[in-house]
Amino acid sequence: MLPIARSGFDLDRFIADCRAALPEDPPQNAVREVLARVLAGGGLKGALGEPGRAQIEKLHHGPDLTILNVTWAPGMTVMPHDHRMWAVIGIYGGREDNIFWRRIRGEADGLIEAAGARALSEGDCCTLGHGIIHSVINPIPRFTGALHIYGGDFFAQERSEWDPETLLEKPYNSAKTLRMFEEANRRALSAAP
Repeated sequence: MLPIARSGFDLDRFIADCRAALPEDPPQNAVREVLARVLAGGGLKGALGEPGRAQIEKLHHGPDLTILNVTWAPGMTVMPHDHRMWAVIGIYGGREDNIFWRRIRGEADGLIEAAGARALSEGDCCTLGHGIIHSVINPIPRFTGALHIYGGDFFAQERSEWDPETLLEKPYNSAKTLRMFEEANRRALSAAP
């Protein structure tokens, strides 16, 4: 757990505020308001540090709420995937581009097609519904830091991912995703001056 930082961000208070928002209807909108207030306060980067390594860091993990500090390496791309729970994303440094996908009706193999996109910059928040499929790109030449909040146990939920070339559905492979983060770190380190 992070201590109360000079920036004024208190992780314990933030978790408590997110938990207090869960009974709201819908909870993701209330959680988004909590995250938007914290982003507007500008203290996250001071408390979490300047993003400098691709990672998925657990800040809170429970059966009804997971909060992650996700850092994307420069140029990093993550294949289309779903969460099967609502999510709220807030950027505290850099930029995260999301491509949203939809299943093609009548395709038994889970084929998807692009359905929209949204670029999130520092201070932006975005709410994703239970059934959203998205891919993520960090299009800038520096690390991007984001809080990702999920309405459930992110690590226990069965999910899907889609092959980036064929766009066919398969079971989500968390070990593969972690390898992608490590490979992105190796590329970033080798590109550093």
